Amino acid sequence: MQLGGGLLLLIGGAELLVRAAVRLAASLGVRPLLIGLSVVAFGSSAPQLAVSVQAAAAENADIAVGSVIGGNIFNTLVTLGLSALIIPLRVSRQLIRLDIPLMILASLLVFGLAFNEELGRLDGLVMLGAFTLYLGLLLRQSRHQHRAPAATSGPAPWLSSLAWMGLGLALLVLAGHLLLDAAVDVATELGLSERIIGLTVVAVGTSLPQLATSLIAAVRGQRDIAVGNVIGGNLFNLLGVLGLTALLAPAPLSVSPNALAFDLPVMLGVAMLCWPVFYSGYRITRAEGLLFLGLYLAYGLHVVWFTTGMPMADKLERLMLFFILPALLAYLLFSTLRAWRRQHS
Repeated sequence: MQLGGGLLLLIGGAELLVRAAVRLAASLGVRPLLIGLSVVAFGSSAPQLAVSVQAAAAENADIAVGSVIGGNIFNTLVTLGLSALIIPLRVSRQLIRLDIPLMILASLLVFGLAFNEELGRLDGLVMLGAFTLYLGLLLRQSRHQHRAPAATSGPAPWLSSLAWMGLGLALLVLAGHLLLDAAVDVATELGLSERIIGLTVVAVGTSLPQLATSLIAAVRGQRDIAVGNVIGGNLFNLLGVLGLTALLAPAPLSVSPNALAFDLPVMLGVAMLCWPVFYSGYRITRAEGLLFLGLYLAYGLHVVWFTTGMPMADKLERLMLFFILPALLAYLLFSTLRAWRRQHS
C-alpha cells in the first residue's frame, strides 16, 4: 500500500512540476534549461537534503555521505540513461562550457576535502561558499539569456506557475519519503551495512523524485529540463546538501576508507565521463543511455558482491579496470577528437 501510493504520488508530482516549470520559463522569458538547473533540480533534491541532515544528526555519517555519493552516481548513470532511452537528449552548449566542468570541479573539491577521512564545519562552509558562487553564475546566465516573456492573461502568471511547482515538489517529497521508508525497512531486515544502505537504498530512494521528473520531461519532449535537472541536482547535492550537512552535524562527518578508495573515485569518473559523451554530438543517444545503465549495473554488482565477500567482486573489478574502462576511454577519445575536427573543419 505504502509503495503503491508513493509511486502514484511520484508520477503525479513529477507531471505537475514539469508542466509548471515550462510555464514558469515562458512567463519569465528564460530558457527551460535554467529552470531545470535551478528550481527543478534543487526542489527534486529536497529529499536528499532532508535525509542527509537527519542522518548526520543521528550520527549515521555513512548514510549521510554515502547517499550523496550514491545519489550522484545514480542520477548520472540511471536517470540520464533511462531518459535517453525514451528520447535522445539534446545537450546545450552552456552545459558543456560551464555546468559540466563545474560538476567535475565540485566532485574534485569534495574528494579533496574528504581526503583526511572526515568533513568538518570548515569544509561545509567551503562547499556552501562554492554553491553560492554557482547560484551567482546561474543568476548571471538568466540575465544574459533573458527573452521577451510569453503573452499570458492574468496579473502575475509566474505566481501561479510557482504555486503549481510548489504543489508538485510537495508531492515528490512526500512520495520520496514513503518509498524511502519502505526501502530502508527492507534493507535493514536483510542486514545490510549503513554504507551499503546509504550508497544504494537511500541514494536511489532520495533520487526517485529526480528520476521521475527527468523521465516525465523526456516523455513531454522537454529535454533541457531532463538534462538540467540531473546536472543541477548533482551540483546541489555535492555543494549544498553535503555542505549544509557538514555544517550542521554535531561532529565531523566520517568518510570511510572504502568510500575514498572506490566510491568517490567512481563518482568523479562518472562526472568526467559526461563531458566527452555530451561533447561528441551535443546529445546523449540511446546507445549511450544503454552504456550508462550498463555501467551502473556493474557498479551496483561490485558494491553488493564486495560487501558480501563474494569472490566475483575481484574478478569484476579486474574486468572493469583492465578491459572495459580502457576500451571505453579509447572510444570516448576517438569520439571527442572526431567531434572536435568536425566543429573546426
